[in-house]
Amino acid sequence: MRRREKGGRARAPEGRRGLLAQLRNPPGGRNARIMLLALAVDRTGSGLWAASSVLYLTFVTRLSAQQIGVLLGVAGVAGIAGSPLAGRLAGRFPVRPLLIGCHLLRLVTLGLVLVCTGFDALLPVVAVTYLGDRAAKTLEMLFATRTAGERRAAYQALSRSAANAGYGVGAGIAAIGLAVGTTGAYRVLILGNALSFVVAAVLVWRTTEPSERVVGAARGGGAVPGGQVGDGPVGDGLVGDGPESGRPAGPWRDRGYLRFVLLDIPMNLDDSVLAVGLPLWLVNRTSAPHALVPAFLVINTVLVVVLQLGVSRRAEGPRRATRAVLLYGVLMFVCCGFLAVATRGGAWAAGAVLLAAALLVTLAELMRSVSSWELAVLLAPQDARAAYLGVAGMSQSIQKSAGPPLLTGVVMAAGPVGWLALGTVVAGLAVVQRRACARRLGIGPSRTESAELVIG
Repeated sequence: MRRREKGGRARAPEGRRGLLAQLRNPPGGRNARIMLLALAVDRTGSGLWAASSVLYLTFVTRLSAQQIGVLLGVAGVAGIAGSPLAGRLAGRFPVRPLLIGCHLLRLVTLGLVLVCTGFDALLPVVAVTYLGDRAAKTLEMLFATRTAGERRAAYQALSRSAANAGYGVGAGIAAIGLAVGTTGAYRVLILGNALSFVVAAVLVWRTTEPSERVVGAARGGGAVPGGQVGDGPVGDGLVGDGPESGRPAGPWRDRGYLRFVLLDIPMNLDDSVLAVGLPLWLVNRTSAPHALVPAFLVINTVLVVVLQLGVSRRAEGPRRATRAVLLYGVLMFVCCGFLAVATRGGAWAAGAVLLAAALLVTLAELMRSVSSWELAVLLAPQDARAAYLGVAGMSQSIQKSAGPPLLTGVVMAAGPVGWLALGTVVAGLAVVQRRACARRLGIGPSRTESAELVIG
């Protein structure tokens, strides 16, 4: 039903309002609104860096392709440590100053990038930059969890929309600088990214420290507040109600949670498929026009901004979040099947199949972005959530390091069969992940859930 305002005019329920209306009044109020703006500014700078970094390292610092590969690979490995480090620190210190510190750390390291010209000097600088970047993302996630409460899935949708919009703006600005192509233009783009850290830090400083809440279970689930399990025995790493319940001392001793994090790594492979798999497969193994490569990112950016809110409403709570894991597996399986058959037929047929694959991998990303975060929160005990979410954040970092070489060195090397095998493995692991999460949360399949899964 629609609620009525004082003047008698009907007002849409909060979850049904449009994107702009929810950005003006997001879950969490003023704190969330400022943080979303800070996130958009930060990601605009990230878009500048992502579009220009490789060319900057190539044409300004004169690094070879092999050196750039090693540099970014080591940086990716360093980023893996950022999540658990941020989670551990957030369990002892306030989140707000830690996040400001991450922005300022990246400001310093990016400034050093501008003055360092040799590979040996750039290696630790870029590594620390990536570590700070991953730590900042984990702290943003924890800030949102504490600020948005039960409506964290809606906040996550808004944050992804803001982030994608920021990336798009940053990439657009970078295109201008890259068209100029001078050393000065490259340096201006790097400085633009550094400026984004300053603005983001100032915006975070304007917020107030969010308080840790005992968050009740979302609609339709069987979990109780703080990730505790209702109607089920404590065991297999399940979360109880205190130390006396036999709960593991921390995330590194919680086998059930570590299993979730491990299985979440392949549940993030959509990122590498979109950024690496689709473009390289098009160029090297199909006759599709090369001009379609930018269309993949356009499709992804537009659909994430437009659809993320609607998807988040359908993935709130334990039941819906675990169901989204299954849908992720199905979408990735079909996407990989499309990639496998894209080598057949003419240029336009291959192009159409690859565009369909880009659509499917984007829909999979939408499912993953909500379910992965929602389950990471629900499965963690409320009184140790910072440390747990820090460990959960490692799955994305590990995938970013391992995903591209897996696709290029194994999947694509095997040809169409490699894509079919990848799709089958991801779909199978999605089933395992769903069952493990459902067991830990003490929920089972219901008639309603089964019907929703069939209807889609």
